[in-house]
Amino acid sequence: MGLAACVQTTLDGAVLVEIEVQPGSSRQGVVGFNDWRGRIQVAVKAEAQKGKANHAVCNVLTKIFSSKVTVVSGHTTRQKKVSIEGLSSEQIVTVLEGLIES
Repeated sequence: MGLAACVQTTLDGAVLVEIEVQPGSSRQGVVGFNDWRGRIQVAVKAEAQKGKANHAVCNVLTKIFSSKVTVVSGHTTRQKKVSIEGLSSEQIVTVLEGLIES
């Protein structure tokens, strides 16, 4: 299972990315790929309280992709799906490959 497996395009053209959040981390950003779960690992400094980590995830990914990012599922768990607007799945995979060293 590769990186492209966690990036999906919906019928209406939205691109969803499956991520795993590491709240309360000492660093922020895309930190790896979990082969076992098939998810991108995103670390944020914010704690998982009252949506702070979700907000931080959106901010971090917005800076990386220069595009609007919204959490669409998994609001109260570490495993989430986020929607990234304005980019194709191929563009997103290319950016992620540049961030994650294989």
